[in-house]
Amino acid sequence: MEDQEEQQDRTSDQNHKPQDLPQVLLLKPPPVLSVIGEQPFLSNKYQFLKAWESPLPLLQFLTAHADSIQAILCSGAAPVTDDLLQLLPSVRLVVTASAGTNHIDLEACHRRGISVTNAGNVFSDDGADAAVGLLIDVLRKITASDRYVRQGLWVNEGDYPLGSKLRGKRVGIVGLGGIGLEIAKRLEAFGCNVLYNSRKKKAHLSYPFYSDVRQLAANSDALIICCALTDQTRHMIDKDVFLALGKEGVIVNIGRGAIVDEKEMVRCLVHGEIAGAGLDVFENEPDVPKELFELDNVVLSPHRAVFTPESFMALCELVVGNLEAFFSNSPLLSPVIDV
Repeated sequence: MEDQEEQQDRTSDQNHKPQDLPQVLLLKPPPVLSVIGEQPFLSNKYQFLKAWESPLPLLQFLTAHADSIQAILCSGAAPVTDDLLQLLPSVRLVVTASAGTNHIDLEACHRRGISVTNAGNVFSDDGADAAVGLLIDVLRKITASDRYVRQGLWVNEGDYPLGSKLRGKRVGIVGLGGIGLEIAKRLEAFGCNVLYNSRKKKAHLSYPFYSDVRQLAANSDALIICCALTDQTRHMIDKDVFLALGKEGVIVNIGRGAIVDEKEMVRCLVHGEIAGAGLDVFENEPDVPKELFELDNVVLSPHRAVFTPESFMALCELVVGNLEAFFSNSPLLSPVIDV
């Protein structure tokens, strides 16, 4: 009986013509789609409607398809605003291909009864690896000493200045979510002392908790930023935090650029008020402050901390899983808002 039902379901799915399938809007191709292609995202439960392929102006395109678009697949490059949702009254799901949701008007989604999913913990391992890698790079001067050797300076100038040991460092983690917890595990293995700041204290963890990020900085040798960007966290890492971190302190940011007051950070780095920085994210990407290019105590990465072929394949499975679950009236796999 069960085999017969499954066969009927497959036959029913096969009989769906593309024009009969629910439509999922893509305003711009998410990075994951550009890297691994569209094929792994295809399903017999829905079809993609790609705005960039239409010759119509965007507003005209959205108006023409307003009644048929039931879901949106987005990324940071294509914000989902209240104005956009107002044009699309049939939308009931927003799927983002990122862990962060600062590009989605969550309040508008909640008000309109729209569910939202994100990347869940897909990026946690790779983000944690990158964060610890950046910290080690800054402390041990790996990238800077690589340039020193390549430029032939070892022969002419002699030995390169020593880096600093990671073991025993007090590392403050700002945002102890999925990525933050994985960072903490890795740092413990390196013999570091982990401290943290988060929206609330984690009762099951023994790490020292600081509700004030300035106090966290004052008791840390390094800060790793991996929290979400919200109205509350925008420019949370400001002049007072840098002063509390001090001249021997290092900052690593794999969260969002605007969590840090970038102008103040640049000033502190240029004037030696903090010791160094490992930065994967910036306030006005892809523009990076030119002053940072001249500093050997700064390691730069083009917003790739969480991206690997492996994480992209896992993200693809999660995105497809969420869309198929939605169109099958099944529970969502990684809900941020579940209506």
